[in-house]
Amino acid sequence: MNRPTVWLFDLDGTLVDTAPDLIGALNEMREARQMAALDHTELRSEASNGARGLLRAGLQLEPEHAGFDDARNEFLERYAARLSRDTQVFPQMPALLDSLARTGKRWGIVTNKPIALARPLIADLGLQPAVLLGGDSAPRPKPDPAALWLACAHLGVHASECLYLGDAPRDIDAGRAAGMQTVACGWGYVEGCPDPADWGADLYARDIDELHLLLR
Repeated sequence: MNRPTVWLFDLDGTLVDTAPDLIGALNEMREARQMAALDHTELRSEASNGARGLLRAGLQLEPEHAGFDDARNEFLERYAARLSRDTQVFPQMPALLDSLARTGKRWGIVTNKPIALARPLIADLGLQPAVLLGGDSAPRPKPDPAALWLACAHLGVHASECLYLGDAPRDIDAGRAAGMQTVACGWGYVEGCPDPADWGADLYARDIDELHLLLR
């Protein structure tokens, strides 16, 4: 692998553990419908799939079902109201970001989360990426590479100078399509997914310690 000068991260399940608040918003919806709250451990694998995956798992709603759009809007409103209540940056990630800065590397975030949610969340967490793009910042979300190319344009770099890290196959597909080096991350919401080592990434990091080794 070439030495990348820019590290770009997926957000949910890669850089930040947003599952507690995403699942919390879903359980608020269930409780409002006189349904029992679901165990968080059963839903973590859906957190990376946003409203669509959580509404499917928690309310058996698909996009083609009547009432899906209203439910999605309700979910997003409830989630926005508790955006950073229990959400945290993954342990050891702040030290990694500090290491990137010390070695002169820039880092950014390219997520499928709507930018109107991603921007205040990042501010609440005190993160300062060089670029932040959401799922609606480009014409098409991941696995389309459009947002990754847009990040390159913002930073004035070529895709070959970038490393993209994610915890879902669509992240790796997007990174490869963009012409970036890729890392499959094994500490996120990968339960129930195919083995991350089989996603076709350039590297597989089981935990954040392995990212520190990659940086060195």
